[in-house]
Order: sequence, then C-alpha cells, then structure tokens
Amino acid sequence: MNYVKYHLLALLVTLLVAGSFISSEKLSGVVNPFSLTLLRFVIAAFTLLPFVLFKAQYRKGIIRALPRSLIMSVFFSVFFICMFEALKTTTPLNTGTLYTLVPFLTAIFSIFAFKEKITKKRLVVYLIGSAGTSWIIFGGDIEALLAFSLNGGDALFIGGCISMVCYSISMKFLYRGDEIIVIVFCTLFCGALWMLLALLVFNQPLQWHLLKSDLWFHMGYLALFATLASTFIIQKTTVVLGPSKVMAYIYLNPICVAFLMLFIEGKSIPSIVFPGMIISLIATIVLQFQNRNNANK
Repeated sequence: MNYVKYHLLALLVTLLVAGSFISSEKLSGVVNPFSLTLLRFVIAAFTLLPFVLFKAQYRKGIIRALPRSLIMSVFFSVFFICMFEALKTTTPLNTGTLYTLVPFLTAIFSIFAFKEKITKKRLVVYLIGSAGTSWIIFGGDIEALLAFSLNGGDALFIGGCISMVCYSISMKFLYRGDEIIVIVFCTLFCGALWMLLALLVFNQPLQWHLLKSDLWFHMGYLALFATLASTFIIQKTTVVLGPSKVMAYIYLNPICVAFLMLFIEGKSIPSIVFPGMIISLIATIVLQFQNRNNANK
C-alpha cells in the first residue's frame, strides 16, 4: 500500500483546516454556532447526496453506518460548535495555540483505545512541537507568551479539542470496512440532525439571512472544503495511518495559516517566526518516524 499518498492527503487536510480558522473567525458572532454548524453540514451533505444515491451498494451501506455515525458525528459537531462559540470571547491566536494540544491528547487517548505506547522521547517531541507552534503564533515574543492566559472561550475550545480527539479515535475504533463516501455522508447527515435538535432544544433561530455575499463565500469554503473534503480525507487517512499519525500534522497548522494569510490577505511572514516553523516541521517528521517504528514492532 502506498502510504506516501496518505501522508500527502494528511498534509492537504492540514491546509484545509488551517483555512477554516480564517473563515470561522469571519462568521463567528454573526449567526449562532448551532445554526452555522447545521448550515455547513447541510450544504456538504446535499453536495454528496447524489453520489451516494447513485450506487445501490452505497445506499445499502447507509443503514449499517448510521448507528455508528450518530456517535462520531456528536464529537465532530461539538468541535465546530466550541470553535464558533469560543471565537466570540477569545482570539485565533489563543485557539491556534490550544489546537496544538490535539496530537498529544490523541496519543494519550490512543493508549487506552488501541494500547499504543507513548515513550519519554515521544513526549519530548510533543512538547517541542508545541513550543515550535507557540513560537510561530506569538512571533517569537517571549513577553506575549508569558502574558498568555486562559479565558472562558479558551476553556470552551479546550473542550472542543478533546471532542476532536474523540472523533479521531472513534473513526478508527468504529470503522467496519464501510465505503468511506458512505461514512462521510452519514457523519454529515447525523451531524445535521444533532444540530437541528440543538436548535430546537435551545430555541435558537436559523439567522441564515444575516449572511451577506462575502460571508457566503466563507461558508461555502467551510462546507465544501473544510467539512466535506477534509472529512473525507480524515476518514480515509485515519483508517489507513491511524489517529496519532494524522493528528501529528496539526503542528504544521500555524505554518499553513501563515502562508494562507500571505497569499490571501498579503500579510508577510515575519522572519522571527521561521525558527518556530523549522521546529514544528522537525517535530512533525520525528513523530511520523516514531509512529512508523512503533507500528512495525
């Protein structure tokens, strides 16, 4: 099996997720998070629906996959809700920093779920990776790093990060040889059901009319690329590579954000952050080799 292809796909999804932080910031506070998450799931699911209905094999697989997708979609939905809600009271700077906890938390959860081991060397690499991403996010400003403090939004986003870890673990744990396209559709469909239920329980309005033309562009990106495409890729790569390998690429997230800001908004990358980029890149590569060696044992 060509594992290189799946590592490249994991890199691609890292880039797509990085773009979602930019778009989510634009949408946060305009519409309530339940409604935003519902809309992105609905758009993504309806886009995929014709492809699923086209083949009888896929249609039959929906019934088998729905019960497990109900579980996976809960974790998936909670992450997006926490991100939208957290960005009302915190900053992309803080959320970007906290998101680098996901690889370490995934490794911890994998110990219990898949009996994976975490060595002292691997733990050190996780800490180094977090240091590298922090360097990027804070622009090498030690005073800014020391001034970093958690607020209510940060605490909420930590809960979202834990939910993302559970989503990754559940994908590997609940996979039963299903067609990936079926699992993705069922996850999106069930996620939409959960969000619809949340809207009813918390008596929240849709508010979709508040989205103007430029905001629809960001919603389109979130639905088709950061949700549909990334979910499909994450499902495929996690089944093949395992959650630890896929989540290790998160250390490259700030690098991807920096380059996206460069190409999209013309914001230059300060030279002071290049050491952090190099550290994050090295940590990601080391983790991938460590994960491969552990898998071969």
